[in-house]
Amino acid sequence: MPELIYPLDSNKSFIDQEKIGHNRWHPDIPAAATVKPGDSFRVHCREWFDGAIHNDDSADDIRDAPLSTVHVLSGPFAVEGAEPGDLLIVDILDIGPIPQEDSGPLAGQGWGYTGIFPTNNGGGFLTEQFPDAYKAIWDFRGQTATSRHIPGVSFTGIVHPGLMGTAPSAPLLAKWNRREGALRATDPERVPPLALPPEPSDAVLGTLTGPEFDRIAAEAARTAPPRENGGNQDIKNLTKGSRVFYPVFVPGAKLSVGDLHFSQGDGEITFCGAIEMGGFIDLHVDLIKGGMETYGVSENAIFMPGNTDPQYSEWLAFSGISVTLDGEQRYLDSHLSYQRACLHAIDYLTKFGYSPEQAYLLLGAAPIEGRLSGVVDIPNSCATVYLPTAIFDFNVQPSASGPVRINAGPGAPRSPMIS
Repeated sequence: MPELIYPLDSNKSFIDQEKIGHNRWHPDIPAAATVKPGDSFRVHCREWFDGAIHNDDSADDIRDAPLSTVHVLSGPFAVEGAEPGDLLIVDILDIGPIPQEDSGPLAGQGWGYTGIFPTNNGGGFLTEQFPDAYKAIWDFRGQTATSRHIPGVSFTGIVHPGLMGTAPSAPLLAKWNRREGALRATDPERVPPLALPPEPSDAVLGTLTGPEFDRIAAEAARTAPPRENGGNQDIKNLTKGSRVFYPVFVPGAKLSVGDLHFSQGDGEITFCGAIEMGGFIDLHVDLIKGGMETYGVSENAIFMPGNTDPQYSEWLAFSGISVTLDGEQRYLDSHLSYQRACLHAIDYLTKFGYSPEQAYLLLGAAPIEGRLSGVVDIPNSCATVYLPTAIFDFNVQPSASGPVRINAGPGAPRSPMIS
């Protein structure tokens, strides 16, 4: 096992640990540890809400989830010799749930969760159709996930970090804040908001204190979106065996990681659409000096996927086009066409006994494949959702005899919509 350079005690909160991470992006957040090119090391990660979500049959915790506290990230980790303009090579050697045999109170200790977030607390890809809070708990047995809230399915998890990236430079951070602020200004009262501004409340900035903390907390970017530094990309195929090439914007690169997922469908469509968990990740780092210019990687990471994904050979695919539910034509709107494909899949699964919310949660957590299948045939783009049929313990293919309705139980736990 590689050296553990960032341990977490499951009996303590994120801010009470021996080494304190962060939940904002800023170049001046101090490094929690330093590694050298060629080093391999292990990092513990807490799930993104630091234990606020519970293994129970209520979705009140999803309804009331404290979004200003996320994501709790491990790091930053400085890499000796890394300079702006380099490419940081990060190999994911291994990754998994919290290494504890018995299930415990924290997600990752034998279980994880998927949530549909309410519209006024984050929302989701289909928030207009699903405005309320729902939750599904998943149990882990080896690499397999099952849920008492979505019976009839089991699948092998594609375990991956939802969030990993390097620190932004001061000019890059200022660019993020300008452009996202301009977007918010176009509809400042929108729910959910178009973008999240810096939020000093609940900011965690490593070991920083005093006036310096106040200055940085007022500037630091929220970790919700993916950006040029990588960040919250939620790429399900970024799993064990993957190699990622991150742009370096500050001395030391300052790599951070967190938001581990046991599994996820393409798009993480419920907002908390993956199976969220805490766990460990083993990394190896190296550098390509001047690599950003050499390979034209001026912004946004590139990566080579690992080869440990589960192999599915049979799929049921659903398509969608860029026409709204009320019949309005949109021009090559791939976002809309993917929404329509997801809604078609949800409608289909309800014919087998699932509630719409169970089907929505399943599409977020299971290893579905999402594809842009046509983006040139004006006016309609076409997107597709590929659902692996092997994850079901009954036949979901269309047949002349019609669908067999299963006992899907009482459905996913929900909370009343927040008024």
